[in-house]
Amino acid sequence: MLQATQTLTDCRLPGSNPRLEAELLLCAILKRPRSYLAAWPEQTLTSVQEAAYQNLLQRRQCGEPIAYILGCQEFWTLSLHTTPEVLIPRPETELLVEIALQTQLANTALEVLDLGTGSGAIALALAQERPLWNLHVTDITPATLGIAIHNAKQHNILVNTYLGSWYAALPDHLRFDVILSNPPYIAAHDPHLMQGDLVWEPQQALVAGVDGLDALRTICLGCVKHLKPGGIILLEHGYDQAIAVRHLLQQAGIINIQTWQDLAGHERITGGYVQLD
Repeated sequence: MLQATQTLTDCRLPGSNPRLEAELLLCAILKRPRSYLAAWPEQTLTSVQEAAYQNLLQRRQCGEPIAYILGCQEFWTLSLHTTPEVLIPRPETELLVEIALQTQLANTALEVLDLGTGSGAIALALAQERPLWNLHVTDITPATLGIAIHNAKQHNILVNTYLGSWYAALPDHLRFDVILSNPPYIAAHDPHLMQGDLVWEPQQALVAGVDGLDALRTICLGCVKHLKPGGIILLEHGYDQAIAVRHLLQQAGIINIQTWQDLAGHERITGGYVQLD
C-alpha cells in the first residue's frame, strides 16, 4: 500500500489523492469495503490479485480518472455507474440539488426536468429525496442515456427519458415546475481541456462553442416556453459566466434572478422564476 501510494504521489496528477486512490483500487481488487483494509492490514495479495492491482495502478498513472477505472462515482447518497460516455459527477454539482430541494415543497408532486442528464446524477439525487416528484431527463446520445437508465434501475427509481438535443427531445405538451441542467460550459480552446480528468471525459459534455455559452443560450432562451407559471430554472455554469447567464435569463423573461456560490466561493449556480399569470 505504501509503495502504491508513493507511486501515485510521484505522478503528481491534478486533483489526485494518492493514499485514497491506492486504497480504492485495492478494494476493487479485493471486492471489499475500505474498512476491511483497516481491519485486516496484514492481508497479502495472490499473484493474480497483485497483477490486477498493478494494472489498475498503471491506468491511474497514465491519468485515467478513478471513476472510469472503478466504473462508479459517489454523488449525493448514490453510487452511480460511470463510464467514458458520461461526465464524472462532481461535488460542486450537489449544490444544484441542494438549491432545488430548498426552493421547492417536499410534499408537492412536481414535474421536474434535468436537461443533458449524463449519468442521471442530478435527477436521481432529487428523486431519492423527493419521491413525489416526477423526473424527466434528456440526453443527446443513446449510450449516455443508457447509463442514466441503468443507474435509475440500480436504485429502483422511475424516470422518464427522452433522446435528443435539449428541448427538442421533449413532447410538445410537457410543461415543468422545475428545469435544471449542468450543461457543457467550457470554451472550445480553453487550456483546461488538456488537463486532469477533462482529457478523458466526453467533449460533447464539456465544450459549448467558442465562448462556452452555446448550450446555456439554448437552455435559457427556451425555458419560458417549457416552464409552468411560477416555475423555476436552475443552471450550473463556469466560475466566470454568472453575469452572462443572468443576462440570458433576463432576456428570456425570467424574474427574481439569483446566483449562488459554491464552497470555493465561485459563482456556480444561477436561476430564477417564470412570472405567475
